[in-house]
Amino acid sequence: MRLRQLTDTITQATRLRFMNAYFVREDDGLTLVDTTASGAAPALLRAAETLGAPIRRIVLTHGHGDHVGSLDALCAALSGEVEVLMPERDARILAGDTSRDHGESSAEVKGGWPTVTTTPGVLLVPGDRVGSLEVIASPGHTPGHVALLSHRDRALICGDALHTAGGTTVAGVRNWRFPLVAMATWDAQRALQSACELRALEPTLLAPGHGRGLAHPLAAIDRAIDRASSSTSGERRRVRSASS
Repeated sequence: MRLRQLTDTITQATRLRFMNAYFVREDDGLTLVDTTASGAAPALLRAAETLGAPIRRIVLTHGHGDHVGSLDALCAALSGEVEVLMPERDARILAGDTSRDHGESSAEVKGGWPTVTTTPGVLLVPGDRVGSLEVIASPGHTPGHVALLSHRDRALICGDALHTAGGTTVAGVRNWRFPLVAMATWDAQRALQSACELRALEPTLLAPGHGRGLAHPLAAIDRAIDRASSSTSGERRRVRSASS
């Protein structure tokens, strides 16, 4: 697992060159954002030792297996002495509740949703604070997806709302260099809306679930949104043509 120091308090931990977790240093220790896929627990624990602080809490941006896959193993290794926080909507899906909320897209929920035995102690809603991080709603890739904005420096840990693997891309837009995020995205139109809302926060750093951390990301996000807008408009035209 490769560690990269992105800011004074945020460290990117990359597994197998394309899956990221993040350590955020707080006064009482470390907040771990996402866990990558199964099998990563020993490497994440070693990374925390390298950083010289205990993992106090685990925050999950969404419920896909490449983000929650090592949750159970980490909680077992930490003897349950770690707080687990997860978006309420995705926690329901992981628990087997596939019903839709009122007004929610009828699109199929995609991606891998593993069996997880750990029950989150805190169900996150937009506006919640987790130490220095604010929970920001960013549905689209999954129904309950959230991002986390640092109130120290406006760094944005964005999960899969955007990725930089193969170029900065909005979830739901097929990037042939890295198609996995688009293939697992639930609602591309909602993902585009979320990307626009995240851009309006004017983050100073983009820390994605896949790809390198990107400093001064606004121009790259703008280009990604433009491509997503063109892609979504083209898809709407094809649907109207097919139905006429």
